[in-house]
Amino acid sequence: QVQVVESGGGLVQPGGSLRLSCTASGITLDHYAIGWFRQAPGKERERVSCISGTGYTAYSDSVKGRFTISRDNAKNTVSLQMNTLKPEDTALYYCAARPTFCSVSGKDYDYWGQGTRVTVSS
Repeated sequence: QVQVVESGGGLVQPGGSLRLSCTASGITLDHYAIGWFRQAPGKERERVSCISGTGYTAYSDSVKGRFTISRDNAKNTVSLQMNTLKPEDTALYYCAARPTFCSVSGKDYDYWGQGTRVTVSS
């Protein structure tokens, strides 16, 4: 029984910050690559970041330099620190897990959370 859950979303003003967390039960996340995806109205789902089981990290061009992905193995948690938020970051954010290696495609991920909403607006 595997469960993946996101938390930390909310309403923030442009230029503000949020920290999203992805926690799991039934698996130990350090054995998995964890991807963060987002979906905004009228847009395709986009992978914004990933951290692999070997420590590799990746970011989309749109968030590079503003977002940071990290692990806390003691808490079985992967976090996404989101700084200098822009209105175009508004979306439903998901974390997803797959074995070891990152993939750009959401179809390659086995376990998904329910999503946490991020709204960046004045």
